Amino acid sequence: MEVSTRLSRWVARVFEPGSAERVLEALAAISADQIGHQDAERVQAALVVRTGGQWNRFVEMRELLDSDWRDVLVDAGLGDDDWRIRLDALLGG
Repeated sequence: MEVSTRLSRWVARVFEPGSAERVLEALAAISADQIGHQDAERVQAALVVRTGGQWNRFVEMRELLDSDWRDVLVDAGLGDDDWRIRLDALLGG
């Protein structure tokens, strides 16, 4: 699954160089089935926005995705109807 340019830039800014590449690879490896066929950028961003650039926190979020993609959205503040506005504010519109 493709990672958007603006999310890729965000990850590169927030994560250490070695971790950023691993995060982007992990985000790209997520399937549409794993995210309930939701907007890919929304779920991918939800996995990283509250990590503070910490690889271990990303791994925790990735494990949460395996349990339920909806929990990932709620944890990141992207679970409500205003998620597009919030995502634009986080990543730039």
